[in-house]
Amino acid sequence: MEPPKKLVPKFFDNTAATYDKIVSWATFGKDNHWKNTMINQIPKGNAFLDLACGTGILTRKLAQRFPNSNVVGIDITPSYLEMAKRNSSSFQNISFIHQDAEELNLDAKFDCIVSSYIPKYCDHKVLTKICIEHLNSSGRIILHDFTYPQNRLVRSLWNAYFVVLGLAGNLVPEWKEAFSELPKLIRSTTWVADYEEEMKKSGLDVRCQYLTWHSSAILVGIKNNN
Repeated sequence: MEPPKKLVPKFFDNTAATYDKIVSWATFGKDNHWKNTMINQIPKGNAFLDLACGTGILTRKLAQRFPNSNVVGIDITPSYLEMAKRNSSSFQNISFIHQDAEELNLDAKFDCIVSSYIPKYCDHKVLTKICIEHLNSSGRIILHDFTYPQNRLVRSLWNAYFVVLGLAGNLVPEWKEAFSELPKLIRSTTWVADYEEEMKKSGLDVRCQYLTWHSSAILVGIKNNN
């Protein structure tokens, strides 16, 4: 299998127009629940950063929950950023920037940095370091992504579902490669353990929450004042 980051253009260069519908349909609506659970991990804040913001689903949730804050969304794929801008035109507290998360260079620090679905594509050491450099004291990093279920029955259902999803790719050709390659990537990734270890090495307090029969997880790293 190719390095995970090389899959990004294959998965996302031509899928911005249909992403919101596909991610809701393919996760049986759980994507909305997962993102709401992420938002509920944030007690307060004035400045937020959404890494790999895509079409801005999570970015807008942040802006709605914290209407007096400044929210920045960054993404590596121009077509997704354009869709995010279009979908977020009614929000005055959101701005979008074209950047690679692993090369992030913003002259700003944030109370909370969030990202949904980015961990499995990135180098955990690089991304953790970049996030901490852009984090205020007592700030937090909240990462969410898919995980491969551990329960045998759930795993069997998960595997069967992705077989069906792979066949469904014939009906939506622009998603065919993503539906085919994504399960391989999810099975192989060790993102939870990798980021948890790196965050702890960097002095963050870390907690992990598994969701929906361990098919996804939220990892929270909180920066100490010390």
